Amino acid sequence: MTTARTPGHGPLTGVRVVELAGIGPGPFAAMLLADLGADVVRVDRPGGPALAIDPAYDVTNRNKRSVVVDLKAPDGPDQVLDLAARADILVEGNRPGVAERLGVGPEPCHARNPRLVYGRMTGWGQDGPLAQRAGHDIAYIAPTGTLGMIGRPDEPPAVPANLLGDYAGGSLYLVVGVLAALNHARATGTGQVVDAAIVDGTAHLATMIHGMLAAGGWQDRRGANLLDGGCPYYGTYETADGRYMAVGALEPQFYAEFLAVLGIEDQGAARKDVARWGELREQVAARFKTRTRDEWTAVFDGSDACVAPVLSLREAPHHPHLAARGTFTDHGGITQPAPAPRFSVTATSVRTGPARPGADTADVARDWDVPGLLPALRTPQ
Repeated sequence: MTTARTPGHGPLTGVRVVELAGIGPGPFAAMLLADLGADVVRVDRPGGPALAIDPAYDVTNRNKRSVVVDLKAPDGPDQVLDLAARADILVEGNRPGVAERLGVGPEPCHARNPRLVYGRMTGWGQDGPLAQRAGHDIAYIAPTGTLGMIGRPDEPPAVPANLLGDYAGGSLYLVVGVLAALNHARATGTGQVVDAAIVDGTAHLATMIHGMLAAGGWQDRRGANLLDGGCPYYGTYETADGRYMAVGALEPQFYAEFLAVLGIEDQGAARKDVARWGELREQVAARFKTRTRDEWTAVFDGSDACVAPVLSLREAPHHPHLAARGTFTDHGGITQPAPAPRFSVTATSVRTGPARPGADTADVARDWDVPGLLPALRTPQ
């Protein structure tokens, strides 16, 4: 492990990460590593990336430090290579070949540091017919079959924000990949390149569904299955005040309790009778329409009916269970999700607010022993 003086707390304390600034899944993956205690140095470009929000509110840059490097300047690549030489992991999210053209691809990085784990985050992957094609989350998840699964059968597929592709199929798979490769590097002394493609990760998320499809337990169409809204006891229902309740009463005992609390016990036999699902859905919908969301929340409180209120982003931090667990935290005046998961020995926390571009150059130059980051100490070209 690289010896490091890092400000981190968590199971990855002592791990050094270089993040080449981008948008979306790369920064989120680096944030997760930082939340877990890694010393993440974000290499921002002059002027910042496109689509960036105000840096003061970009909480995906929390727990990180930032330096600004112009990779198109003569000494830019050497500054990044100096960081890579002292790092355990590097994360970049450019189109295939861009990092190579900038002089900071895997080959020069591994020449300086053979143990380096070089993580690459893209939508289409490093090869294949679409590797050079531009895209965003929705275009990446569309060909995988997962987007087509979501929504009502008589409406266009629902858009799951950019959670399914960018963050679940992208960021989380990149983090799993670089940590697995880090384990290998520590055992063998050899780093490697991790090709994390959103199309691969998103397709992988549907592994169970593909098994069900092969077994004949899943229909290859939207809104016709147990877990896609086709089932009347696994879905959402509007309440009297125009809000919603979520129902997931799959198992027999939970289904029975759900019917009892709702007051429609005569629908017990409809659970396995698909022919009766339409009637069941109408009765459930009619019952939920008789009270407000908060009233139904109180009615189902304490039951095992697997029913919960659908909350907004601003409401979620005030949910009693999430508040008791500290699922959300306030830092610097910004309410945000706390680091996850939790550890019994190496606790994590939000230690710093969003890193401001270039604000930590002097500290990183000292801590990582990279004096070339400081303008006055750079070698004239």
